[in-house]
Amino acid sequence: MKSILVSFGFFFCLNAFAQETPRSYVAHKTSEEITIDGKAEEASWKEAKWTADFIDIKGEKVPKYKTNVKMLWDDQYFYMYAKMEEPHIWATLKQRDTVIFYNNDFEVFIDPDGDTQKYMEFEVNALNTVWDLMLLETYREGGPAIDHWDINGIKSAVNIEGTLNDTSDKDQYWEVEIAMPWDALIEASKIGEIPQNDFWRVNFSRVNWDHDLKDGHYSRKKGENGQFLPEYNWVWSPQGVINMHEPEHWGYVYFSDQKAWENVEFQIPEDEHIRWKMYELYRAQKKYYSKHKKWANTVAKLQDSPVAVLNKELNPKIEVHSSGYNLTVESPFSGKEYLIKEDGQFLELKN
Repeated sequence: MKSILVSFGFFFCLNAFAQETPRSYVAHKTSEEITIDGKAEEASWKEAKWTADFIDIKGEKVPKYKTNVKMLWDDQYFYMYAKMEEPHIWATLKQRDTVIFYNNDFEVFIDPDGDTQKYMEFEVNALNTVWDLMLLETYREGGPAIDHWDINGIKSAVNIEGTLNDTSDKDQYWEVEIAMPWDALIEASKIGEIPQNDFWRVNFSRVNWDHDLKDGHYSRKKGENGQFLPEYNWVWSPQGVINMHEPEHWGYVYFSDQKAWENVEFQIPEDEHIRWKMYELYRAQKKYYSKHKKWANTVAKLQDSPVAVLNKELNPKIEVHSSGYNLTVESPFSGKEYLIKEDGQFLELKN
């Protein structure tokens, strides 16, 4: 995992990004057999809605090329289909579980419980070479990435409108179709059940590189200093920071048991706004610790103004202990009590 730590060193940077409302999507249940061929030609796919266009990871710029996703599910699989405009479709990596984002790729991130712990990452390039891994703790906290963990039974396929690795022409797009078995995904869920009429936290990323053409071959472009130019990171739900490993910013996918042609509205629950606010305080605590070499023991040291969400004032409390701290808040909407620890884990306390 040394190469990942080097490439992703910015994951441990502190930031003061205030949570914007993540994007959401209703994934409908299908009773139709879905053939994973990269083309998504079934009637259910045609009925399914596209996500909003991908945006730059910080949420500020419109990407150079358009990207959209559709989602479906049934009793066996969570299905995803992505379409990515690309005039130069190329890929070189052929070994599973290599660092796929060194090529242009499509990535999936799934956190069933939304606690930023024990979440899954999946990457695929235009050769349909995949990398799947499990993060037991969020990567920003130095959590181990289990590289040998596989999404057993996963199916994926790539279709290319153009010619792969051909420098002599212009391509149109490449598309990826994925079926992830629930049996593997619910390993990361405390409940251990398919989220029927419930939501999971999900995000999608597309890594795109400037390229060089030499002797009829594509490669990542280097700058005058001989180093690779930085990649572009285009995502479904903006992160606000160049870091996919802040799961609190990921989108919400609601798994409706209604068919794709039925209109189903999903509204992010009020208590989720409390979760976002608690992560703002968690990031403020990290910044405070970086400056003072100790944890703040009152919220007033982290934020001057009253803590509120949806016009409701909160009363968060901090308990500093020998190994870190606990930040707790009681919801004015549901009466539930929530906790964030120094490692960023989010928990609902049992009454």
